[in-house]
Amino acid sequence: MNALAVRRTLDNLIHARGEDYASISRLLGRNQTYIQQFIKRGVPRKLDEDDRRALARHFEVPEHVLGGPEARVGQAVVSRAGHSAAADDYLLIPYLNVGASAGAGAILAGEELAESALAFQSRWVRRMCSGDPQALSVIRVEGDSMSPTLADGDPILVDTADGIERLRDGIYVLRADDALMVKRLTRNPATRGIAIKSDNPAYPSWDDCKLSDVDLIGRVIWVGRELR
Repeated sequence: MNALAVRRTLDNLIHARGEDYASISRLLGRNQTYIQQFIKRGVPRKLDEDDRRALARHFEVPEHVLGGPEARVGQAVVSRAGHSAAADDYLLIPYLNVGASAGAGAILAGEELAESALAFQSRWVRRMCSGDPQALSVIRVEGDSMSPTLADGDPILVDTADGIERLRDGIYVLRADDALMVKRLTRNPATRGIAIKSDNPAYPSWDDCKLSDVDLIGRVIWVGRELR
């Protein structure tokens, strides 16, 4: 993983856990701007080995996602609870440079490229997803139409293999023209249509849409919340 991807991955881990740069710097016994300088300016160019190991333990991820060597099969990492887990028990899910609007609709700019990755325990992933972990990606929420369930800037894990064929009540990412939206869908058994709703009552909802008119990207199965 290149240096920029390491910095973005660490930034995502910090925000997904509701922590901040200063507290993580103190965790490492560094001055309070150390992590901010590393993430925002690339100073130092790479994490010290002891710092990287401490961060991997704190966030319960393998060291290679923070710039360490690729884990060998059977190599262990220590969880916060003190239990050992094989490093290959983690899956790296790409964090795409894409926003799904919880408002009027986010226009996609350029390619949907992975700018970093988040590490998830493979057992949890396989329990949560519909089948193929390769169909998973993390994107961010833009806007407040799904508040308080989803907030602006929240990273969400989307299962693109869980789509129209298995549609059930839940939160989904949809495509409308060149925009992505995240909305709550509910099925209407009488009309066999679906309602597209916003959790924030200040935004509109559509009560009876034809299933064939909806371009469904995938189901939202996890959200990481930054505390504000």
